[in-house]
Amino acid sequence: MTLAFAVAAFSAVFSVVDPPGAVPVFLAMTTHDSPEHKRRTALRAAVTMVLALFLFAALGAYILKFFGISIASFRIAGGVLLFMLAVDMLRAQPSRQRTTPEETAEGLEKEDVSIFPLGIPILSGPGSFATVMLLMSKATNLGQKAVVFGAVLLTGVIAYAVLRTAAAFEKRISRTSMNVFNRVMGLLIAAIAVQFLVDGIHEVLPALMAR
Repeated sequence: MTLAFAVAAFSAVFSVVDPPGAVPVFLAMTTHDSPEHKRRTALRAAVTMVLALFLFAALGAYILKFFGISIASFRIAGGVLLFMLAVDMLRAQPSRQRTTPEETAEGLEKEDVSIFPLGIPILSGPGSFATVMLLMSKATNLGQKAVVFGAVLLTGVIAYAVLRTAAAFEKRISRTSMNVFNRVMGLLIAAIAVQFLVDGIHEVLPALMAR
């Protein structure tokens, strides 16, 4: 069960973070930077993403409790949010849930774009925050909770590697191939979103029927 959970957790986190999807924005924001500066930017962006997701994975339950939000309600809301993200990916268009044109334009003018907008919200944003919080709510033991953190860390390592080699990556991969990849990831995220919705509704429905 832990192995199956690990595969599901990594698939969910990696699909939502979508490191290859950040390549075009990364290249646009670092066009005039030196190779060394691009490497540092990629590293800081990946570290920012990992720390942000660690924070929400560790404190997500307390945040929900503070605001009086049930796990079931959050699953439904997270499912809707992820499904909207998946629709944008299936249509091969940038999602405003990840970053807006205004944020991208601001990033083009900044000297250091590693934390904002690359680390947050391009690599880690509302969709990924919801995903790690929901995965932690489904974890039944310490081993599975550790798996969630491991999935985030592994995704961070991959994100750094992808951004570090972004220039070569873009030259070798065509725009059509990138769109196909995004659509496949979008389909996977859509399925994950539907499962979150089903789980949330399954928990909420008995309480609604009892009223």
